[in-house]
Amino acid sequence: MSFLGKILGKKESPIESYSDFWNWFLKHEKEFFKVVQKGDNIHTDFFDKMHPKLNEVHDGFYYLTGMFDDQTAELILTADGTIKNIYAIEELVNAAPKIDGWKFTALKPASNIEDVAITYENLEFNSENLKFYPNLHKNYPDEIDLTVVYDDFTEDKKATVTNGVYIFLDNFLGELHSVTLIDNLNVIGNGDVSQELIPIGKLKDYLVWREKEFVEKYEGVRHNTENDSYASFKAEKEDGGLILAIINTEILEWDKKASHPWVVTVEIVFDKNNSNSMPDKKTYQLLDKIED
Repeated sequence: MSFLGKILGKKESPIESYSDFWNWFLKHEKEFFKVVQKGDNIHTDFFDKMHPKLNEVHDGFYYLTGMFDDQTAELILTADGTIKNIYAIEELVNAAPKIDGWKFTALKPASNIEDVAITYENLEFNSENLKFYPNLHKNYPDEIDLTVVYDDFTEDKKATVTNGVYIFLDNFLGELHSVTLIDNLNVIGNGDVSQELIPIGKLKDYLVWREKEFVEKYEGVRHNTENDSYASFKAEKEDGGLILAIINTEILEWDKKASHPWVVTVEIVFDKNNSNSMPDKKTYQLLDKIED
């Protein structure tokens, strides 16, 4: 190593994959464990070192840490409400090696209501000042539409209060359930209440009951479509680009009603620098994997 290299230290390799990140973490895990175990300077001695490395993998990750038990430190990676980052966090945690003394968790887990109290922007959110009631829709009975009532709500702080409620629900319900079970959420104050209030601590039981009710009352459920009939349609745009559509014609004739008023759209960008503007081999393989 050169004289300057000895002074400045060897430059670390860039993080280009999940395995690169975990290899870097392995080099420092004993040092990080001692920091978490001691409980002092966690931000400067752990988070500030890990943050830029995580950003090299994927930006928008957040994290929590603490001692899971006397011998185990836990690192929780969270999307903090950004749904598009959930899959990346799950992939990163699934790629984690087994490290003695460490537990890695994807997304905030659920907590008991008595253990959840959030301070956000100098506002307190807890089981005492939060209630809720459901908004039922005749045309879409499966939709989970909730109104949450915050005792100290003011219109000028609606955005802040709404963010605080979402953070509270992430910690109470668990991050994944919070974003996947609730279709719509509105936050109001006591002056706008139109229905009987339910303690926020009963929200978990309510969601379990609604989910169970959905499954029991479905008149028809379709899981496998591999034997269905499909039709293909082709069109050409003014610029010469192709539009292809594959439609399940059997499901169009299904005599049941969809449970939700929305569909999921997935956009996949691929290199179309070939003669027919069709996906390349790598994209075809990805499409097959998604379909499976």
